[in-house]
Amino acid sequence: MNFDALIIGGGVSGMQCALVLGSGLKKSFAKGKRAGIILHQRASHLQNALFNNVLGIPAGASGRDLLEIGKKQLTETYPEVDLIENEKVISIHHKQDFYVITTNKNIYQSKIAVIALNYAKPFSIGGLEEYLEPHQKANLEKDRIQLKNKDHVIKEGLYVCGTLAGHRSQFAIAAGSGASVATDILTRWNNGKHTKVHDKL
Repeated sequence: MNFDALIIGGGVSGMQCALVLGSGLKKSFAKGKRAGIILHQRASHLQNALFNNVLGIPAGASGRDLLEIGKKQLTETYPEVDLIENEKVISIHHKQDFYVITTNKNIYQSKIAVIALNYAKPFSIGGLEEYLEPHQKANLEKDRIQLKNKDHVIKEGLYVCGTLAGHRSQFAIAAGSGASVATDILTRWNNGKHTKVHDKL
């Protein structure tokens, strides 16, 4: 299965990236583009989170519920985005002008890949070892990691967002990081013209 953009990780940053990409797929410059997300969520730090301080989310909401709500929102609002469930990414390798993403069940190709996993060890995706470094905004005793990047870009066509991009573990920050990557991808598809998408009444 071939993609123009494939997101790896179904936590806050990955879901937010997918939602913004989904809204952008309706634009003329994105005609014919295919986007997807590999929703491996069991390792998400949202599983045991409680939210009282996030704008727009009712106090007392659980992270586990938000994962399900986010998946439902993506499926119902932007069905153009392919959801790949119950697969775990094993490796990612660059081949000429695309990336080969291998899971425990399938092999995918994508022109753009977005790594949206959490910053915990061990980091088990092969092919990215050279980019691993200690996290710059986490307490040393936590022993967290990040992927070397400049403004979310690891290398041509390879992005990282959320805590793995070096951001603090805060819902709003992770969501903003995912949205930022999505608008960068849309800008790329729009021939470099700075692009954002807002659904309107």
